[in-house]
Amino acid sequence: MGFIKEFKEFAVKGNVVDMAVGVIIGGAFGKIVTSIVNDVIMPPIGWLIGGVNFTNLKVVLPANPLAPEGTEPATIAYGSFIQNVIDFLIVALCVFFLVKGINVLTRKKKKEEEAAAAAPAPEPEPTAEEKLLTEIRDLLKNK
Repeated sequence: MGFIKEFKEFAVKGNVVDMAVGVIIGGAFGKIVTSIVNDVIMPPIGWLIGGVNFTNLKVVLPANPLAPEGTEPATIAYGSFIQNVIDFLIVALCVFFLVKGINVLTRKKKKEEEAAAAAPAPEPEPTAEEKLLTEIRDLLKNK
């Protein structure tokens, strides 16, 4: 039973849940970036360089004499590779900005905490007993 209890504690911790949410959102974000690259960015770039569709860019390798008749020749799809590189660069840039924003917020919070800790705490109000003892001391000094 110790293993199950330990696993439950691990799974219920906030870090695991946060990581799972991050993975799910990251997967969805990757699909959005892929769509932006394939459907928005690459068509104008292809148009600018002469109406080229990047998904069709490939190098067809010579036919293999040992391959059975009717098999398609192997290709190097460098156009698809270019699109994937652009996908990666956009995702990396977004992650960079996200981490940079989190770091700014973390530094700001840390400075606020340091400022609060550095401020001297006001002296506590003396208790009724301390006030009474102070009055007695003062009366004894005056006699």
